[in-house]
Amino acid sequence: MEIYSLYSNNTAHHTDEITTKQLIVRRGQSFVLTLELTRPFNAYDPLTLTVETGPSPSERCGTRSEFGNPSPMYTSDVKAIWKYKIDQHANLQRGIVTLCVTPPVDAPVGKYSLSATVDCESNTLGTLVVLFNPWCSDDWVYLPDERERQEYVMNEDGYIWKGTSDGICSSPWIFGQFEEDMVDICLKMLDVNPKYLRDPAADVSARCNPIYVSRVVSAMINSNGDHGVLEGRWNEPYSDGIPPTHWNGSVKILRIWYGSYCKGVKYGQCWVFAGVMCTVMRFLGIPCRVVTNFQSAHDTNNSLTIDEFYDEHGLTSKTGADSVWNFHVWVEGWMKRPDLMKGDSYDGWQVLDPTPQEKSEGVFCCGPAPVKAICQGEANLKYDVPFVFAEVNADIVRWMVSALTSTQCYYDMNLHLKFQFPVIIFDWKRIAAMPENPSDQYSVKCLLLQDVSRYHNIQTHHV
Repeated sequence: MEIYSLYSNNTAHHTDEITTKQLIVRRGQSFVLTLELTRPFNAYDPLTLTVETGPSPSERCGTRSEFGNPSPMYTSDVKAIWKYKIDQHANLQRGIVTLCVTPPVDAPVGKYSLSATVDCESNTLGTLVVLFNPWCSDDWVYLPDERERQEYVMNEDGYIWKGTSDGICSSPWIFGQFEEDMVDICLKMLDVNPKYLRDPAADVSARCNPIYVSRVVSAMINSNGDHGVLEGRWNEPYSDGIPPTHWNGSVKILRIWYGSYCKGVKYGQCWVFAGVMCTVMRFLGIPCRVVTNFQSAHDTNNSLTIDEFYDEHGLTSKTGADSVWNFHVWVEGWMKRPDLMKGDSYDGWQVLDPTPQEKSEGVFCCGPAPVKAICQGEANLKYDVPFVFAEVNADIVRWMVSALTSTQCYYDMNLHLKFQFPVIIFDWKRIAAMPENPSDQYSVKCLLLQDVSRYHNIQTHHV
């Protein structure tokens, strides 16, 4: 009954590099569907389409939509209303009904079933996949610059930077987000996440929101007893797996994970976690780039400082949990942040870190943390801004520990507010000139020059 113009539809939706064997579209943008009926059709004849996604599709959850002629009477709590119009190329007298179908800009991403009802008879038409749309100005992931869309959505390979701030080196990385099997792999990742297992209907409904989806992906890239993709290990032995340094792309890792029934792949470190997350984000349609921070602090207690402890003789008295890494790699995703209730102040690049360092709301994930909030020292904003702020702006604070009382009794104020400005590099590849200095985006240097007291407001160190 139906004819999908797979090649032309997928090309128009920038998904033809994935496949032309199934319909993959982006929300907020119409696609063409042709129905061949056995009788002539009148524009006013009843014709309704129904789309459904998830195990418990519901119009109130935005996971089901029935639309067409006659137009349903929607209640005020109905979400994600689809629509169609009859295309001018339709030959109604011959029963060829060409429709322009538009998924709403707030449709949950995922796989949908599609059916049509004509003359009170329902027919299953097939399935389609809906992705985020960085080309659509109404989508929360809209990225205005076409060069950046090509780099951060369409580009399938790049470089990940490692080493030290004095000896920076690059490693090529194949993201491969448009390999055909990425459709099943990335959607499977969403369907085995713990939030889905607890409440499938709520989880699928929330997939309309890139903030929610990016947190889910951040948690699912690392494996901590939750069907995550990669197990982390930071020292030898690696004999029961593959050393992190041996990976040069995401596709093999994701295929091993999928083929082993979602068992964590051994082993990854920060750059591997970040590379794999970038692949999944770009597939889903969320603009994403890999970021390397050199001399990256790990603040374990939300003090916004890296604490070192010494005895009266200047010897290290104990090993603190805080540390400074030669480098650390995370990703940034591009999206709006209306949840912060600050207008568009914190829209744009958001830090997301899939490396399991500290828990966020009980889960090993991090972000999305607005880069603008990090630069401005807005540590009260979600998600995980204080942790990322410390990674790029923390002081090293030295404590003297009393041998008599075993208490911290001295705070070296001379080191206070002496920031180690971060050296940060993106995975730019195709754009000839970088329009921004990535280190400046994270640094609070301008904040200190203008209002040093503001740092005291966000400092939460307690003795």
